[in-house]
Amino acid sequence: MFDKLIEVEKRFDEVNDLICQPEIVADLEGYTKLMRELKQLTPVVEKFREYKGAKATFEESREMLSDSSLDDDFAEMVKEEFETSREDMERLSEELKILLLPRDPNDDKNVIIEIRGGAGGEESALFAGVLFRMYSMYAEAKGFKVEVLSANETGLGGYKEISFSVDGDGAYSRFKFESGVHRVQRVPETESQGRIHTSTTTVAVLPEAEEVDFELSEKDLQIDTFRSSGAGGQHINKTSSAIRITHIPTGTVVECQDERSQHKNKEKALKVLRARLYDAEKAKHDAEIAGERKAQVGTGDRSERIRTYNYPQGRVSDHRINLTLYKLEQILNGDLDELIDALITADTAEKLKASGEE
Repeated sequence: MFDKLIEVEKRFDEVNDLICQPEIVADLEGYTKLMRELKQLTPVVEKFREYKGAKATFEESREMLSDSSLDDDFAEMVKEEFETSREDMERLSEELKILLLPRDPNDDKNVIIEIRGGAGGEESALFAGVLFRMYSMYAEAKGFKVEVLSANETGLGGYKEISFSVDGDGAYSRFKFESGVHRVQRVPETESQGRIHTSTTTVAVLPEAEEVDFELSEKDLQIDTFRSSGAGGQHINKTSSAIRITHIPTGTVVECQDERSQHKNKEKALKVLRARLYDAEKAKHDAEIAGERKAQVGTGDRSERIRTYNYPQGRVSDHRINLTLYKLEQILNGDLDELIDALITADTAEKLKASGEE
């Protein structure tokens, strides 16, 4: 581990020198790439230097304790410093193991979240609306920007499906464990007998793909325009501003009709299409790497039931890590940090176990 840390520190110093050179500053793409690398290296190097400082104190105090001429009071003080620095070294060593784990290259990216009603009809569509509100409130609390890309609303205020982007540094790292089937147990407003109904809603979290991540060829796209449907007044039904894009090689279809501008709808639809295709490639790649090993926090498969929201008991249970919290209202109001932090911790523990560093 320490050989690797020495290499990381060496690279950190190299990058620091490079970003000060005029020819690098003039090359925007190269400069941005180096700044991104520097940002990733900094926490590791800072922690390593902290470790080296603790180690120097430990060795110095150990040497001083071997001197039999020390008076008792001073020896006690040195002994305390020796113990503190030893504990610091142990703690920092564990933190460095975590910092050196392979990093998810998508963690810093923006995300596109797609929520679809599943089993349960209108009740499922209504819960899709609840989840959209929950994620929007959480994103707002984190300082992220939310933009609806497409939505298919139902008459009662739910969504058959809704797709939206969340833009902000580290958005994917906070939302990536939300992919899967979310189950809700509650008494619907339309239920006169007071019986609890169970319905499901599916969430897909896609890292936003930049053009360099996934290049789309015009010859592979079939682009159709049509008239928007649904609410929107007279104008929305007079112009063919809605866009449907079909990716011919894979048969993937994306529609967008939220904007009055055909150009804006096309831009949004391409954004979603690129993310879906990139996600499909990523899933294929991940499956090849993972083989038979299944991560503790689940596969991220959209058919996997990951969480239950039980209204009568006021609880939320995440089935991947056996965590139950009796704070349903706070969670639905966007207080997701406790859940997400627990999932990240479980994922980190699984990675440490797989790397043999546990």
